[in-house]
Amino acid sequence: MTEAPVPATGPIAAVLADVDGTLVTGAKALTPRAIGAIEQLHERGVLFAITSGRPPRGMRMLVQPLEMHGPMAAFNGGIIVRPDMTVVDERAVPADVAPAVIDVIRAQGLYAWIYRSTEWYVTDPNAPHAARESGTVQFPPTVVPSYDGLLDRAVKIVGVSDDYDRVARCEAALHEQFGRHVSASRSQPYYVDVTSPAANKGVVVERLSHQYQIPLEQIATLGDGANDVLMFERSGLSIAMGNASEEVQRQATYVTASNEDEGFAKAVEQFILPRAGAAPKVPPAG
Repeated sequence: MTEAPVPATGPIAAVLADVDGTLVTGAKALTPRAIGAIEQLHERGVLFAITSGRPPRGMRMLVQPLEMHGPMAAFNGGIIVRPDMTVVDERAVPADVAPAVIDVIRAQGLYAWIYRSTEWYVTDPNAPHAARESGTVQFPPTVVPSYDGLLDRAVKIVGVSDDYDRVARCEAALHEQFGRHVSASRSQPYYVDVTSPAANKGVVVERLSHQYQIPLEQIATLGDGANDVLMFERSGLSIAMGNASEEVQRQATYVTASNEDEGFAKAVEQFILPRAGAAPKVPPAG
């Protein structure tokens, strides 16, 4: 864990945290220490928000133990919901691009699945990582014969493979073919997530700043994945998990311990609470 002194460069009024690999352990569990760290943020008036590649229903189990009041950005920002699951904003993959995205994912040798709002669709119930995903989000996918008729409002398209190099090549191919028409990034070594260009974790930071009138330099972000770098780049303080790749760690202000060694709680305690300041009292829009 980085032991650099905490810089006195102003307050931290909001915290935006990734979920898997960051906030929860590998077993997808919240630790008492992590819950306690968030309680301290609440007590200081710091806005706590989460962002994840998960669907909204896949974050419901976090609301009660964390006493969530802030927004939850699902699908890397494709849908933003309140803790009561009210949709505040939804941004789909452009309908004229979505079928071609599926084609590129399959051409690269990955399996493709899609999400629409609160539903998850697969064409094969034994698809790679489908069982793992079901356990994570705590609901099963809907099995369909094809994605025809479902791509007009696909909020996230996922390419899946256990060949990590193939996943990286697929990400590069998506960038090359679609440029700024989509946002494509690896949320895990075996997943490449495709969302609207207006739906990525960097945009989530900007929307959080605008909606709650909190300057970007007063927002702290925590994450472990390549898709978290975009929010690191836009926040005043960024913290990478010890389980993040060296590439991701290099993009952060600090590196904490791993998610299996209370990295989230340690980061909040060491780097954020000493600078905690109450966020403005601004009612959420929508």
